[in-house]
Amino acid sequence: MQIYLDYSATTPTRPEAIAAMQVILTQQWGNPSSLHEWGQRAATVVEQARVQVAGLINAASSESIIFTSGGTEANNLVIIGVARLYAVPQHIIISSVEHSAISEPVRLLEMWGWEITRLCVDAKGRVNPLDLKAALRHNTVLVSVIYAQSEVGTVQPIEELGQIARSHGVLFHTDAVQAAGRLPIDVQQLPVDLLSLSSHKIYGPQGAGALYVRPGIELIPLVGGGGQEMGLRSGTQAVPAIAGFGVAAQLAAQELPIETPRLIKLRDRAFALLAEIPGLIPTGDRAHRLPHHVSLYIENADGEISGKTLVRQLNLAGIGISAGAACHSGKLSPSPILLAMGYSQKAALGGIRLTLGRDTTEADVDWTAMVLKQVLQRLTPGLSLAQR
Repeated sequence: MQIYLDYSATTPTRPEAIAAMQVILTQQWGNPSSLHEWGQRAATVVEQARVQVAGLINAASSESIIFTSGGTEANNLVIIGVARLYAVPQHIIISSVEHSAISEPVRLLEMWGWEITRLCVDAKGRVNPLDLKAALRHNTVLVSVIYAQSEVGTVQPIEELGQIARSHGVLFHTDAVQAAGRLPIDVQQLPVDLLSLSSHKIYGPQGAGALYVRPGIELIPLVGGGGQEMGLRSGTQAVPAIAGFGVAAQLAAQELPIETPRLIKLRDRAFALLAEIPGLIPTGDRAHRLPHHVSLYIENADGEISGKTLVRQLNLAGIGISAGAACHSGKLSPSPILLAMGYSQKAALGGIRLTLGRDTTEADVDWTAMVLKQVLQRLTPGLSLAQR
């Protein structure tokens, strides 16, 4: 029995996206910048995908969608692209629970003399909008706060944060990689200037992403070249991946009203079953949470059982979960996200994440809870179920 519960790390490419990609690879493989028929067919594919991705977030114009290689490049384009507008270092605000695709380029700017404020979060991983208001300065040029945290599932008050930034004339960006396709996003209503997306989080292929840029917002590109993607992302577009991304985005938008409630039901079922296991403590915000996301940590006094241990044990049973953020699961070091939320070093070593998807069933959730219970009983024989 194989059960995949790591959909926040990546999702399987859906058959409809694969079919679209096969057509491109075999029939519409031209360079979109070429003026002849082959090139124009490929250009039409890219523009159709641009419309499809724009529809996922209700962007008014498809021209506000810039295709990238993924969410990481989109985030870097924002951070570095804004910074390069200024001859001297300014001030940027982020949260203390950003993905490394934001925190790392920001750390680089800090080395170059930029002032960085990292907003603290509460024990549930949520930013207080009043802290943002207090952190704004005369030279603040960008605020970037993740829409939904990938490790603990907490959804931030993006609308309120964006309104604060906008009222002070400061650009506002959100990394919506985890939220898109799982929560409704409407950039016509949401006060965001820039928003990052990723194909492989919504059942599209790996290697494609996008940055929404509100009309009138200026960025300096990271890569110089032929000026593709409205001059913001030079290089021949990955037409097959972009086509698959477009199909996945369109289907995600269509399925969201049904799939999101289904995932919430499964998520809550998982939390209820896992609550019966001694030593497993939920993390993140239960009220403001991604619909598919279950996160916990193992409470063991000696700290010998890590999240990585549980990942390996469940993998032996044919179940795929994650220890914290996927980008860090190869390292046995405390989760910086849990540390930022106030957890101890030992607790921050014990975080695990179960993320559900299109193929997840109630039986999968029930079986996983039973296996996890057995694994923990075996690893902690002194811990009786009667203690709960």
